[in-house]
Amino acid sequence: MDWLFISLIAIAVFITGISKGGFSGAFGILAVPLISLQTSPMLAAAIMLPILCIMDIFTVQKFWKKWNTEQLIKCIPAAITGVIIGGLTASWFSAEWLKIMVGVIAVGFTLNSWPKKSRTAPQKPLSTFAGKLWCALGGFTSFIAHAGGPPMSVYLLRANLDKTQYVATAAVIFTAINYVKLIPYGMLGQLNSSNILLSLCFTPVAFLGVQLGAWLHYKISTTLFFKVMYSFLFLTGIKLIWDGATGLS
Repeated sequence: MDWLFISLIAIAVFITGISKGGFSGAFGILAVPLISLQTSPMLAAAIMLPILCIMDIFTVQKFWKKWNTEQLIKCIPAAITGVIIGGLTASWFSAEWLKIMVGVIAVGFTLNSWPKKSRTAPQKPLSTFAGKLWCALGGFTSFIAHAGGPPMSVYLLRANLDKTQYVATAAVIFTAINYVKLIPYGMLGQLNSSNILLSLCFTPVAFLGVQLGAWLHYKISTTLFFKVMYSFLFLTGIKLIWDGATGLS
């Protein structure tokens, strides 16, 4: 293990911490590709999962009781169902095609919703069935391709939450998703003691990232926050399409 590898993990953890602490994980998608510069994407994902679980605890504590309980009741069971389906059908799907699909959804949703979001009238929330479907897709894609953010954002951005409720609610949802993912990841051999210990060594970096993200969260306006969220959802979609297409070529 060299210093470049360690530095890349530290940078990835810090960026993800800022993202989780202030922006609902909007640019945490950078972590696995960054670490993958020095190792395989599978190992990068295995290294990140334990520290993501630690970050979730930090983020939930930072936004304690600021979540929307009604949305949690709607989202978490559906999201966990998606994780379970992903674990049972992991070998059935191409991660590349799934990334392309999720990327197209994210880009299309952003292009369709951005003009509406700039108006004063709130957006119409999704139906209960549609909401559960998007949350299940978020859990599923989180397990298969580490891309649960875009489908979950499609639902939460239509729930008309304020920025703090949005981040707090997403934090609790992804805490449930990530801790459930530990079970199938372990059963599939993607976690071992050395990866877990390496990941946990970056706990102080994760803590600092979450604290900085939470500080930034309260420093920006609600309007700017949602512009940032839509922007990152769009950029995430483009990156997923690129990663999927590159993997197929």
